[in-house]
Parts: sequence; structure tokens; C-alpha cells
Amino acid sequence: MDAIFTSLTLLTIVVLSGIVGRITALPVPRPLVQIAFGAIAGLIPLLEVDLEPEVFFLLLVPPLLFIDGWRISTDELVRDRWQILHMAFGLVVVTVLVIGTFIAWLVPALPAGVAFALAAALAPTDPISVTSIARRVPIPQRMMNLLHAESLLNDATGLICLSFAVVFILAGSFSIGSASASFLWVAGAGLAIGFGITLAIVRAKTWVVTRIGEDPGTQIVVSLLIPFIAYLLAEAASASGLFAAVAAGVTMARAEATGLALGATRIQRTAVWDSVQFVANGIVFVLLGEQLPKIVASAQASVSQTGHHSLWWPLLLITVIYTAMLILRAIWVWISVILSRRHASQNTMPVWRLVAATTMAGSRGAITFAGILTLPVLLSSGEALEDRDLVILIAMGVIVLSLVMAAISLPLLLRSGPTLPSQDLTADRIARTATATAALAEIGRISDLHATPDSEAETYVAAAAQVSRRYLQRLETIGQQSEEDPVKLSNNQILQEIQLAAVRAERQAVFKMRRKKTVGAVMARRMVRELDLLEAHYEI
Repeated sequence: MDAIFTSLTLLTIVVLSGIVGRITALPVPRPLVQIAFGAIAGLIPLLEVDLEPEVFFLLLVPPLLFIDGWRISTDELVRDRWQILHMAFGLVVVTVLVIGTFIAWLVPALPAGVAFALAAALAPTDPISVTSIARRVPIPQRMMNLLHAESLLNDATGLICLSFAVVFILAGSFSIGSASASFLWVAGAGLAIGFGITLAIVRAKTWVVTRIGEDPGTQIVVSLLIPFIAYLLAEAASASGLFAAVAAGVTMARAEATGLALGATRIQRTAVWDSVQFVANGIVFVLLGEQLPKIVASAQASVSQTGHHSLWWPLLLITVIYTAMLILRAIWVWISVILSRRHASQNTMPVWRLVAATTMAGSRGAITFAGILTLPVLLSSGEALEDRDLVILIAMGVIVLSLVMAAISLPLLLRSGPTLPSQDLTADRIARTATATAALAEIGRISDLHATPDSEAETYVAAAAQVSRRYLQRLETIGQQSEEDPVKLSNNQILQEIQLAAVRAERQAVFKMRRKKTVGAVMARRMVRELDLLEAHYEI
């Protein structure tokens, strides 16, 4: 009953924090609101959560990585692959080495392994806070894509580096050659397992659906199971479950291009995964806040062992470490922008502002908190890891400080948002012209099938003419603000049949363009969602 009560209480706090985060007039990211609510809850004696890091990690991290991989634009992953790899792998490794060394120098009493473990936990960025700020501040789409892609890959990279640091803490030794070989195995095998198991599940699901039909509920449950299956199988093979979850999400995004799922399934599945993402992220930040009072209290002993007796000292540490990470990230982002040489044609923003905004947007969040909790409580000798509470406190402090700084700085740096590039508007017009043309062709085909001299044929002709007129009007107004919203034209069954056939022809045209890569992933996803909703509207 205690576990049920705690779970229900956490969910209630997540809901309340979401409501407060939306109604507040201040540009406060939702994670900060959730941390504040969690801290208040942590002062209540009845709500005391005893976190088990393995269970916490398994339940929350795989679905978050999976849905990020599923929803990221694969076009941007391919187009900006070198810049993304430069940020997601290069910056993480440099952060672990440089910041780990800096922390070991800054706090001599801290063992080197613990310092590098803290740096590895702090290396991954979190786009959730930036996404919440984007509701109030216009962040360039390409910057958002890069931040999401960076976060998607550096989560797994940072946590693997953290696992190496934990091995160093427990074993007391470390081999760069062995670690490099191990990294290649756990990453490569994890990606292969995630791709393979997801592809097998998708094909099995397709085989079943083509024979017995599709049940949206079953399809949704299967999608919920995939990240856990991929994660557990990869971990069982001594590979990275994190990379497996990422690969599973990206594979699902590629499988979506086939267009085999029903529109109703996609609508319901999107709603379910939106809820899962909201709850999982919310619970992470609420738990961070709930643990904060206890960590502050227990960290007092660790602070005393370093020769200090005031909690102002760890606050100073948090500020100094965050500042060092900010400087390192700014230098790395500047190098990345200079090397890419493509920002000039893609962004209207000045280089200094682009670098500053990208730097400040690299806030820390759920993965940092989840990772730092995996630090062992006991060493191999059986002794307690005395500095554990202190490094957890520092990690929590950096998370909060980075969120606050992002909330303050991004609105100032991005106060004048860019307009949609003309090439995107052109691509949108071309895509919508192609879908309208496909719909007209399908309407003509249905009319030809019923070209017989009877009353039903006349009804089909009249209905086809009515729907065709609407698509012809749309062709004339594509790209203009005067385009009308889709509405039902009547309750006639034949008219409904033609409307649905036209919408499905449009959707198949989108999937065909997506497979040929003549339309981007983001645009295709938006158009498919519009058509799914329109189909549901016509089916009422």
C-alpha cells in the first residue's frame, strides 16, 4: 500500500506542477516547477521515497530515450551528422576528461574516480527545459533539432562513461585501451540489438495485422514494450541498453514511413506516448526535488570531511563547476559552428548569438539525475562511498542552476525569433499540391468505377464533384492564409466514402514522398497527423 500511495502522490504532484507551470505568467520551465513541488513534498514525513537506482533507471530512462529517438527527425540526423557527433560524442568525452580533472583539482579530498563519475553524469544535456521555454520563446527549428539530436546521443554516451568511472571507483584501476574496446562493443552491440529487435517486432506485427486486422490497443501496448525489451536484451548481452533504446526509437521512426498503421492507431498512440513522456519526465524532476532536502542534510557530513563546515561551500562548488562546463561548451559550440560553415546560409541569427543560445540551452536534467543515483553505496571492500551524497548534491545543484540560467538567458538571446525559411514554405506548397493532386486522382478513379446509368451513379458523380471542388479550391489557395478549415460537407454516406478515400490517398502520397525523401520527416509527420485527424473527423 505504501508503494501505491507514493505512486499516486507522485502522479498528483506531476499533474499539479503541470497546471501551475502552464498558468504562471513567468517564463519558468516546467522542470523547475516540478522540482519545487517535489522539494515541498520532501518535507512531508508521510511521503518518503526510498529510491532503488536500478528500478528507477529501468522504469524511466528506456521509454524517454525511445520516444526521443522515435520523434527526432531522421533527416536532420543525416544532414547534420558530423555536427551532432561532434557535440554528442566529442563534447561528452572532453567534458568527462576536462571537467573530471578540474573537479579532482578543485576538491582534493574527492577521489579521482568519483570526480570523473560526477563529470560523466553532468555531461549529458536535457532538451525538456528548452522545449518548455520554446512555448514562450521562438527557438530556431534547426537549433531545436540539433539540441534534441545531441541530447539523444549524449545521454547514452555520458552514461556509458559513467559506468566506466564506477568500475574505476570499485576496482581502483582503469585501462584506456580496454575501455575503448568495451565502449565500441557496448555501443555497437546495443545499436544492433535495438535495431534488430524492433525490426523483428515491426515485421511480426505487420504479418499479424495483414491476416487478422489491426487493434489499436494491442499496437499501443506493443510500442510501450519495445524499449524495455530492447533495453533488457542488450543488458543481458553485456551491451548498452541505452543505445538499444535509442536505436529502437529511430527504427520505429523509419518504420512509420511505410504507413501501414491505421490513422486511429497513430492518434491514440501519440496521445498515450505524450502522457508517458510527460509522466516519466515529471516523476524524475519531482523525485529530484523530493530527494533534495534529504541529500542536503546527509551531505553535511561529506562537506565536513573536506575541511569545510558550511553548506555555502558546496553551493560555491556548484557555481564554479557549472561555469567551467559553460565555458567549455561555449568553446566547443563555437568550434562546431566554425567547422560546419553552414550556419550562414541556414540561420539569420548572428554567430555570437547562435553560439550563446546553443551554449545556454545545454541544460542538465533527467538523465543526469538518473545517472548520478547509480553511484554505488558501498565500495568493493565493503566500506561506504562517503562522498556519494556530496556529488549527488552537486549534480542536483547543477541541474537546477542550468535550468534557471536557460530560463533567464534564452528569452533574452532569442527575443526576435526567425521566420520560416522560404525553402520550407516552398516545400510545404509542393507537398500539399502533390497530396491534393493524389486526392483528385482517387476521386476520379471512384467516379469511373461507378460510371453506370443509375441513380447511385448520379449520387457518386454529384458527391465526387462536390469534394473535387474543394480540392481545386485548395490548390488555388495553397500557401495563402485564406485556406479554409476542413469541414464535413454533408452526412451522405457516399459523400463520406469519397471524402475518406481522398484523405487516404493524400496520406499515401505523403508516405510515398517520404520514402523517396522528397519531403522532410518533420513536415511528413505534421501532414500525416493532420490527415489522421481529418479522417477521424469524417468517420464520426
